[in-house]
Amino acid sequence: MEEEIVVAEARYIGQSLRRQEGPAKLKGRGGYVQDYALRNMTFARLILSPYAHARVTAIRTEGAELPGVVGVFTAASLPHTGLLAERETFYVGEPVAVVVAEDPAVAEDAAERVEVDFEPLSAVIDPLEALAEDAPPVRTGEVEASADAGAHGETAGGAGAVEVRSPNVANTTRYQRGDVEQGFREADVVVERTFRLPWVYQGFMETHGSTADTDADGGIHVWTATQGQFMVRRSVAQHLGVGLQDVTVSGTTVGGGFGGKTVLLESLVAALTRAVGRPVSVILDRLQDFLVNNAGPGAIIKVKLGGKKDGSLTAMQVESIFDCGAEGGAPAGLAAFMMGATYRCPNLDLVGLEVLTNKTPNGAYRAPGAPQAYFALESAVDELVRRLDWDPVEFRLKNVSREGDPQPSGRPWPRTGLYECLKRLSEHPRWKNRPRKPGRGVGVAVGGWNGGLEPAAAACQIHGDGTVVVQVGSVDITGTNSAFRAIAADVLSIPIDRVRVQYSDTAQAPYAGMAGGSKTTYTVGAAVKAAAEEVRRQVLEMAAERLEASTEDLEIENGVVSVKGVPGRGVTVAELAAGTVRFGGTHAPLFAQGRSAISRQAPGFAAHLAEVAVDPETGLVRLVGYLAIQDVGKALNPREVMGQIHGGVAQGIGRAMLEALSHDESGQLTGTSFMDYLLPTSHDVPDIEVELVEVPAPDGPFGAKGVGEPPAIPGAAAIANAVYDATGVRITDLPITPDAVLEGLLAKV
Repeated sequence: MEEEIVVAEARYIGQSLRRQEGPAKLKGRGGYVQDYALRNMTFARLILSPYAHARVTAIRTEGAELPGVVGVFTAASLPHTGLLAERETFYVGEPVAVVVAEDPAVAEDAAERVEVDFEPLSAVIDPLEALAEDAPPVRTGEVEASADAGAHGETAGGAGAVEVRSPNVANTTRYQRGDVEQGFREADVVVERTFRLPWVYQGFMETHGSTADTDADGGIHVWTATQGQFMVRRSVAQHLGVGLQDVTVSGTTVGGGFGGKTVLLESLVAALTRAVGRPVSVILDRLQDFLVNNAGPGAIIKVKLGGKKDGSLTAMQVESIFDCGAEGGAPAGLAAFMMGATYRCPNLDLVGLEVLTNKTPNGAYRAPGAPQAYFALESAVDELVRRLDWDPVEFRLKNVSREGDPQPSGRPWPRTGLYECLKRLSEHPRWKNRPRKPGRGVGVAVGGWNGGLEPAAAACQIHGDGTVVVQVGSVDITGTNSAFRAIAADVLSIPIDRVRVQYSDTAQAPYAGMAGGSKTTYTVGAAVKAAAEEVRRQVLEMAAERLEASTEDLEIENGVVSVKGVPGRGVTVAELAAGTVRFGGTHAPLFAQGRSAISRQAPGFAAHLAEVAVDPETGLVRLVGYLAIQDVGKALNPREVMGQIHGGVAQGIGRAMLEALSHDESGQLTGTSFMDYLLPTSHDVPDIEVELVEVPAPDGPFGAKGVGEPPAIPGAAAIANAVYDATGVRITDLPITPDAVLEGLLAKV
């Protein structure tokens, strides 16, 4: 039987540590995709469809043959890749052709000289119109689905039948339990509302960009700002019809991702570099990024809730309609699942529909589907609570799902920290001493995320001088490498400044999934811990031989292995490691690989409180206070965890009060710059008070679970509920504008 390795009390886990990559970023050495200037570099410029739906009748490229132009490419000259529209375009911004030139300005000039003849076709922009039985098909041919939802950890959809006759429904989900109609008959109060949420742009500072080159052996090397380099490798190999071993992807520093930086331009750039035989780079300007980017989808969610005066829920009926754009893969299934999973309710009928429209295909944006779902759910719960004359927090404490309660899928809930978050909220001064005066209001809301899963591996090695290198393949966009560093240092019981986490490309790194879905620390961190534990075992075995003691009698502290109770009898880890990397050494190098394939999700929940002041003359809503309480399992690096929560809250505020991608009747975006698309600034975000709850995840390293998604979820509902508390106006459409509030106030007069 294998001996158990006892690790000393954590020295770094739970401490606020500086990021490993911080100095490089502060000095401007982050290594963004635009920093990779290869010899003989060429630059690509896309020619995009100006129509939401059109037939391509001719493409004339002669006028683009300027000095410095290397090539002009269409679907005909990049065959069998599906990377450029061939005969038909299905959204404004779909790439039709691309110019490659030796200078970016020449590429832009030449692109303007490419002449494309379009025959406009009927387009379907409104998802409700797209649902009609006689609606024209949004597109012909096979409908692709984005991999984003799965990569983020979407729960498998229910198997219930959904009757739809529209040609534009890409996917359906249904969860059912009990008798919904009977549940509504038993209710003392029934609330029924429809909520509308717009498309939203991730708003990253760095636009999409990729560079590719051919290797000496004919393979393809891609440098790209991605959250998932192994996803990119798979996509490029599939589009080009080559093996995975023929594609190497280097994920560069990401200037903001939030789910939107997964796979977009990489396969096109790889195909172009093969075609021209030179490195090719494409960096989208902000206008093109708005048009081509895979933004977060809009949704229309109809909610019907029934409850009794004793504070119990009797029935829930939901129809979530997600606007996919021109490809499937919207998170309607996840939205339906979470709406039915958060509270105990005996009777459920939850439907999720993914509906195609002639818009840019949807993608992921921080907690895909959950902000939409919880805005609808928590707004409806707030209305039900008020009509039942219950305290909003007490009602939630009574009804939230607990360990063992059935999820909509029938599987039991593991233990979560939602109850603990709400309990902390109920005792907090911001709730207990909330203001009771006109124009001031406090709203609460909860939000949850099941957590993603994906196998992962990591490697750990001790060099001859006692320093440690941990090798991973996950992209660090949130400080995860610093957490891995702390894990390795504590497992090996050595100073953290002796540990470095190394990120490598897909040809060298162990496998890791996309950095998204709140799963990187949970999955890759577990692999790092396993690798470090194996190296620790090797160290103890070597030391036991040197010190003539059994491994169970040894301990490691601050890089020194000694016999317990005999401090003077010991050997440093560096001395042991030196003996494994020299001529005549008799011990194998201190090296190990760790793997993880966790099968249980680690759900993370948060409870938020927003306090607002509303001007009754203008309808202007001003946030004056915010509290976020979140279960984080175990805060490996509390400073980074709180930073994640601050960022998520800010994005939730943006969704609630400012952000919206709007399309006109022809499918044109009505705003394609930050002059039109409003993001929250420091003036819009109040001081955010954060409290951490730690309910350990059994499979997470040191109990940690993902923390990135939950803080971005409850904000819109909490703010809308605060507006209702201040004014009595129920906001059902986002964003919450002064005009909408003022209209509601005038309707009450």
